[in-house]
Amino acid sequence: MTGRLVLVSTPIGNLGDLSPRAVEVLKGCALICCEDTRHTGKLLSHAGVSGVRLAVANEHTEATRTDDVLGVLAGGRDVAVVTDAGTPGISDPGARLVQAAIAAGYPVTAVPGPAALVMALVLSGFDTTRFVFEGFLPRSGRDRADRLAEVASERRTVVLYEAPHRVARTVADLGAACGGDRRVAMARELTKVYEEVWRGTLGEAAAHLDEQPPRGEYVLVLEGAPAEGPADDEAILAALRMALEGGADRRGAIATVMAATGAAKRRVYDLALTLPRPGS
Repeated sequence: MTGRLVLVSTPIGNLGDLSPRAVEVLKGCALICCEDTRHTGKLLSHAGVSGVRLAVANEHTEATRTDDVLGVLAGGRDVAVVTDAGTPGISDPGARLVQAAIAAGYPVTAVPGPAALVMALVLSGFDTTRFVFEGFLPRSGRDRADRLAEVASERRTVVLYEAPHRVARTVADLGAACGGDRRVAMARELTKVYEEVWRGTLGEAAAHLDEQPPRGEYVLVLEGAPAEGPADDEAILAALRMALEGGADRRGAIATVMAATGAAKRRVYDLALTLPRPGS
């Protein structure tokens, strides 16, 4: 008899969201892989779970934890995987352990539960019949510009995660790529006391973040792109202004707008020269 690998969803804020089934599974496991033993230890104490070994499997140690996990499974005992919040494997560790368990022939299952992306999506008011989850955007460079361009042209609703200290820049970059009139919902502190879902345009979102310093992790839900023709000069200029106001230098703004609009480099460059230099 072999053990199972069980991905257990944990609360994204409100501890009351830990399901009775999740508690029973955690009690019955021989090993719980987690991101932070202190954080998970508090959750287990709240749930009345004790006597189960904890092991760190975060972004740095997940790959090296594989042998330990497979050894427990081979002994016929179950292993649970949890993260600090939400569903393991979604912008969090878990996927590598799943792949290793499957490759070794062990059963893999899950206890479903909280997922910030799903909650924000259904609260956004946008189309939920078709959507894409982008997770965290690349921090900088061409990878970021390319991803912003993909998001800008995506016809389905787009869900992204962002940290509070980077959300203003990301909203500005999205405004540059998508246009300030694209609608967005910004969700933060979901399931917690100060839960908030702000809805408006990307242009309004930038102003809102200026007035209210960002706190807590954010989920951004972006309305899908409308069907329209190539960008005209006014649209390109508006995107360039948004990128420059968001902190990009002229070269970075040109690259972002080129990627977002598909316009030729010479055209975007010439239009950029008509705008004041950043900081002037």
